[in-house]
Amino acid sequence: MFSCHHVFITLFLYRYLRLAVNLLGFCMHRPIPIPGSPRLTSQNVTVVIPSLHGDGGELWDTIRSILATEPYEIILVTVGAQERHAKHVVKELNLSKVRIYSVSQPNKRRQMVRAIPEVQTDITIFADDDVTWPSTLLPWMLAPLEDKRYGGVGTNQRLRRAESPNLQQRVWGYLGALYLERRNFDCASCMFIDGGLPCLSGRTVAYRTSILRDPAFTYGFTHEEWLGQYQLNADDDNFITRWLITHGQKISYQHHKQAEVLTTLEDNPKFLKQCLRWSRSNWRSNITSMFCDRHIWTHQPWSTYAVYLTTVSHWAFIWDLLLIYLYLDVARSWQSDSRDLGLAMLAGWMVSSKFLKLLGHYIRYPGDFLLLPVSIVFGYFHGFIKGYAMLSLNVTAWGSREGADDDDAYRMIRVSQKHQEATDFGNSACYSYTQ
Repeated sequence: MFSCHHVFITLFLYRYLRLAVNLLGFCMHRPIPIPGSPRLTSQNVTVVIPSLHGDGGELWDTIRSILATEPYEIILVTVGAQERHAKHVVKELNLSKVRIYSVSQPNKRRQMVRAIPEVQTDITIFADDDVTWPSTLLPWMLAPLEDKRYGGVGTNQRLRRAESPNLQQRVWGYLGALYLERRNFDCASCMFIDGGLPCLSGRTVAYRTSILRDPAFTYGFTHEEWLGQYQLNADDDNFITRWLITHGQKISYQHHKQAEVLTTLEDNPKFLKQCLRWSRSNWRSNITSMFCDRHIWTHQPWSTYAVYLTTVSHWAFIWDLLLIYLYLDVARSWQSDSRDLGLAMLAGWMVSSKFLKLLGHYIRYPGDFLLLPVSIVFGYFHGFIKGYAMLSLNVTAWGSREGADDDDAYRMIRVSQKHQEATDFGNSACYSYTQ
């Protein structure tokens, strides 16, 4: 029978081996370099931007930053009457490289499928409508795709910090920046160790167009079912990442300053709703990867332990309390000085483990180190968000963006209702492909 001593060591290693090895992997990770004579250039790239809007300063700032990289063209897919507004702006600004399409209802999968048949290049990049690209981005994203074994490429992301933020904006922005920093760390480290990562984020991601045009992909993308109970029309980037992995396509993550995309997150309490949406998406996708597809167990064993299993096993508040309790039980016969020193060392390690993977952020913004207690408290609070997400996986609402939930009923539909409510989406998406 295991003693508390053995249980403490086992749980401590399970919790922190991941951090130690990932730190090593992150330090050793290098992006795939740009070849001297690349076969693929910016003229082999079409950028697709699904957007709820057809106008707005942020959208057109995004388009301008993308145009600066000189892609073959941009396809903007908006919703309903927004198409008219977008075409008017394109005409006014004389943007000859921008084509506009629309769908009747706001759904990102529907918008993506509407654009794919219109793409005329070998590479398709999907981008959100609130990102800022560096002018150096495309050569870095195309470098892995020189190797035909690669089907998708992601990039590292940073928060576009608010100018002259108030205290509330600074705190929420700080938490958002750490979310992206943590994600960059996990992606880079796992990519080095076994070529895996949690998800190729749809904020900016490149795919081979031939993969997206595969009829089997189109059908799967428009008819995904969640646990055999629902047709799922959300979590698009998770689906495509899983598709690549299960179909033998390699994926790459280009962690480099010249491939760094800036994005926005909520800098107010709506950030909590974003966290809830992301957590639900992680639950759905990681459960599918681990227990339905099961491909990752043999092909990405480290990523399975370091990323996927954390969905079900990582509850910071519970883990920390349990480790402290076990330590106190183990050390109860020690002299008080030794016991107190050991407890201080354990607490110090727990605190340091919560910012080691975020050192890059604190180096760039040393003043944010003063907010470290906020991130620690939020890390514990996030366990409640994660728990609530686990209990509400049939919910797909955004709750943080105007107009994003106008068609929420189509994102998660009971299978028994598919022929009445969802068939039109699946058929129109496939029909759009065949056109």
